[in-house]
Amino acid sequence: MSELFGTLSDGTEVHRWTLERAGTRVRVLTYGGIVQSVEVPDRAGRTADVVLGFEGLDGYLRHPEPYLGALVGRYANRIAGARFTLDGHTHALAPNNGPNCLHGGERGFDKRVWEAEPVGHGVRLTRVSPHGEEGFPGRLEISATYTLDASGALRIAYEAVTDAPTVVNLTNHSYFSLGGDTAPGGHELRLAASRFTPVDADLIPTGESADVTGSRFDFRTARAVGSGYDHNFVLDKGVTDTPEEVAELHDPVSGRLLTIATTEPGLQLYTADHLGDPFTAGAGIALETQHFPDSPHQPGFPSTELRPDEVYRSETVYGFGVRG
Repeated sequence: MSELFGTLSDGTEVHRWTLERAGTRVRVLTYGGIVQSVEVPDRAGRTADVVLGFEGLDGYLRHPEPYLGALVGRYANRIAGARFTLDGHTHALAPNNGPNCLHGGERGFDKRVWEAEPVGHGVRLTRVSPHGEEGFPGRLEISATYTLDASGALRIAYEAVTDAPTVVNLTNHSYFSLGGDTAPGGHELRLAASRFTPVDADLIPTGESADVTGSRFDFRTARAVGSGYDHNFVLDKGVTDTPEEVAELHDPVSGRLLTIATTEPGLQLYTADHLGDPFTAGAGIALETQHFPDSPHQPGFPSTELRPDEVYRSETVYGFGVRG
C-alpha cells in the first residue's frame, strides 16, 4: 500500500509504502529509500517503533546528515581523500566529510527520489545513477527490494549493473532503539566477528585487521554495548552467496530481539555518539552491513569493484522476536 508522503520544492512527489506481515509493520519512503519506521511487539505484546525516524518529509530534508533509515551509496562509509584510482584513471569525488567522501558524497542515494513498484509482500525501488554522479564513474542501474517474509523479518536485497568499471558499496542506515518509546540504552550486542579494522583520527582504516580478544571490540559473547563506537567489524564468515546470521541486538527491558543475517563481509557499529537535535546522543544504534570502508585504497580488503560483465548483489535480513 502506498500513499503520498510529501512534495519536494521542485514538485517531485514522495510516497510512503507500508508493508505488514506476521506482526511486523514497516514503512519505506521513495525519498532516499528510507526505512521510516519498524513496528514490532515486545514480550507483553505491546507494539512500538524500533527505528529512529521523522513524522514528516521536512524532518529528513532539514536533518540529512544522520542518514536516518536511508539507503546509502554509491559507496557506504568513507573513501579517503575523496578520490580513488581504478584501471589507471583517478576519479575525484565530493569531499563531504572533511577531506573524505562519506556515504556517496554531497547528494548520495539517500537524497534521491526512487521509482517504486509493488512486489510480493514488499516494494522494489529503482533508479539510474548517471556516469559522473558525485564523481563516480559508470552509469549504474540499481534496485533495492524491501520485503517481509513469513516470520515478519525485513529483507533488503540490492542489485546493480554498470556500463563502465566502478565501485559499489550499499547499505541501510537505520538506527535501532529496541525499547521503542522508552529511554534508549541498555542494549546487549553479539557479533560474530573476531577482528575489526582500526582507524586513524579521520576514521579511515589503517589497512590492518586487529584481533578483538581482550579488547572493548570483543562482542563474540553478548554484552552491553556502551558508547564510543564507529568501527567496521570483520565478520568471521566473509562474503557469502546467501545471508548468514552475524549479529544479535537485545533490549532486556522490553525483551525485543533483533537478528541480522547478511551476505556482506563487514558490519559498521555506530553508537550515534554525535547524533544531534532533535535526537539525543546515543539514541539509537546503527548496524550497517557493508564491504569495508576505503576499500578502493586497501588491496588487502574485499574488493568493491564492479565491472560491466558483473552483477552486484547484496542481501541483509533483519529478524525480530522477543526473549524472556
